[in-house]
Amino acid sequence: MATDRRASWLKGVLDLLVLASLTEGENYGYEIAKTLAGAGLGQIRGGTLYPVLNRLEEAGLVAAEFRATERGPGRRYYSLTEEGHRTLEEQGRLWLAFDDSVRAVLSKGKIE
Repeated sequence: MATDRRASWLKGVLDLLVLASLTEGENYGYEIAKTLAGAGLGQIRGGTLYPVLNRLEEAGLVAAEFRATERGPGRRYYSLTEEGHRTLEEQGRLWLAFDDSVRAVLSKGKIE
């Protein structure tokens, strides 16, 4: 039986997907994970997502702000920076070109 490689593929593009998930406004980790799961990408656990968010913050691509709540624990909200928008546009364009190349090769194998 063939190995399911989707988890490996996701690791290669997760940073970009997290940036894209923030284009409609700020959000916190759990909601980002729900957005990505709702797009059909499966459950993304905190142990995978939060290191990505930290890395994006350290790179200046997202800004983070901790907010206390009246009930329950506080949340860290993330938003795209201008550099994050530029990176998303540039890297998104490169990913789509890569996707086109992969599709062209796979189509020769008559995969539908």
